[in-house]
Amino acid sequence: MPSTPPSSQPRSEHPRPQFVRPDWLCLNGEWQFEIDRSDSGLERGVANRELQQRIVVPFAPETELSGIANVDFLEAVWYRTTVTIPAGWAGNHAILHFQAVDQDATVWVNGVEVVRHRGGFTPFSADLSGVASPGEEATIVVRARDSRYGVQARGKQTTKYFNSGCHYTRTTGIWQTVWLEAVPEVHLLRPRITPDVAGSTFHVSMPISANKPGWKVRAIISDGTGEVATAEVRADLDLAPRLVLPIPADRVRLWDTTDPHLYGVRLELVDADGSVVDAADSYAGLRSVSINGQAVLINGKHVFQRLVLDQGYWPESLMTAPSEEALVADIELSLAAGFNGARLHQKVFEERYLYHADRLGYLVWGEFGDWGGNVAEGTQEDNQQPTASFVTQWLEAVERDYNHPSIIGWCPLNETHQLLHDRITQLDDVTRAMFLATKAADATRPVLDASGYSHRVPETDIWDSHNYEQDPVEFGKQMAGLADGTPYGNTGCSEDRPISQVYNGQPYFCSEFGGIWWNPEAAAAAAGNNTNESWGYGQRVKDEGDFYERFTGLVDVLLDNPLMFGYCYTQLTDVFQEENGIYRFDRSNKLDVPRIQSIQTRAAAYEKD
Repeated sequence: MPSTPPSSQPRSEHPRPQFVRPDWLCLNGEWQFEIDRSDSGLERGVANRELQQRIVVPFAPETELSGIANVDFLEAVWYRTTVTIPAGWAGNHAILHFQAVDQDATVWVNGVEVVRHRGGFTPFSADLSGVASPGEEATIVVRARDSRYGVQARGKQTTKYFNSGCHYTRTTGIWQTVWLEAVPEVHLLRPRITPDVAGSTFHVSMPISANKPGWKVRAIISDGTGEVATAEVRADLDLAPRLVLPIPADRVRLWDTTDPHLYGVRLELVDADGSVVDAADSYAGLRSVSINGQAVLINGKHVFQRLVLDQGYWPESLMTAPSEEALVADIELSLAAGFNGARLHQKVFEERYLYHADRLGYLVWGEFGDWGGNVAEGTQEDNQQPTASFVTQWLEAVERDYNHPSIIGWCPLNETHQLLHDRITQLDDVTRAMFLATKAADATRPVLDASGYSHRVPETDIWDSHNYEQDPVEFGKQMAGLADGTPYGNTGCSEDRPISQVYNGQPYFCSEFGGIWWNPEAAAAAAGNNTNESWGYGQRVKDEGDFYERFTGLVDVLLDNPLMFGYCYTQLTDVFQEENGIYRFDRSNKLDVPRIQSIQTRAAAYEKD
């Protein structure tokens, strides 16, 4: 398993812990930087000269940790650095990786354009062969464009100058690790490792960059006591050779929330002489997800999903975790409060987070940062309507994260409303495209077509709703319809058709509820009145005791429903002015956390076995 090396370099840990080669170089740290407010820099020759400022990568220029801390609108920004590719990589190709750049990125190396990428949440790479070789300098220039009103998946990033409600400070440019990696000319590509609990087997698909006569691929599974299984197949017939690795009965150990066991996986490409040409280390968990009627089962068992909504923002660094320790701390804070998982909300979380979820036994739903899809065409708010680029970037996210056992479901869209008659067909097409694309990319996990509001795919695996009713009695009445096949559903404003297809008996959960508005300091300052500086759902509770009473009442409604497979409480932490977290924005306590844990962790009616 990848370790975290001590370093003064920011975010110096390996950014791709499920596919690790020994020869890599983190490029985080100080880069040259310049703001290009009118996006005219290419015409003005910015790509070919030194830049005026300095920034700390991988922190976005809006953040304190970047050293820039400019929260105004940044139409385009430029980065520049020069690195020496290690001479020890001679004979290999140098691959330049960007884990995430928001939004439109163009990259030049030594004056040559090497890659373009659209989408702020997913990684992309460039092979520097023919541009910069081992032992040579590589001058890297990046232009990132992030239009205020451009149509894009932007999650909760505000298009107004000030934050408000559940809209937060924007992220522009590089916000995850930049790194170099050495690979041989013919090399392994990222594998797909599929667990098969019924057969006590791992299926490994190992794509390669090219086929060579007589070459083979090999996979070795190990645990704490040594090698468990190995398999080897020819690599000259298929672009993605497939291996089957049965686990002996006495070495079978399932991954779950109480025992998140991970097997080590060694991947090798072997030439015709038997020499290992390329190798990478990974890991895998033997875990299944299945559906039986209205039940979502993990390893065949009823596991009630006590999820929390996690936005993944930090005061000093926004969407980028300030440190490796901060990623771990957020999962541990959630577990301490009695949650066993999260909806990873309105951004694609970095892979290091998923690695820690894997090793800590933390259930997560992989989601996309695309809140809305309901805005009026031609207005300033017409910035997050679903387009074909949503499908492209979402497939990149699913491919990146396929191997993580902690991910137990996918949800490509969030709160699509169906407000305008002339946009319904477009939204239906994109919703169905993202659902079908997800099912084609991953047949092993359930897919929820859109979280809350508009369910437009009749065969969606999961149904859900978002319900922020604050009165537990009324909340209970609204959620009671599941027993007779008429569960609570969000309503919309379309002219001549319902917001959702008819419910068809799928597993159901309330995937957003609570959001109880509580900040003791703000409450005291405002004498209980609503203020612009503090926001939450419904009427703010009058004191901490009132919070526990409301929280208990709402949670009890869902824990006592035998047909409900889980819930998701809003939210883990306050985020700026949205003060409905279990913890404050700085992660300090504002509630009695053991009491919150006790309320949540009593047996749920759903937990039958």
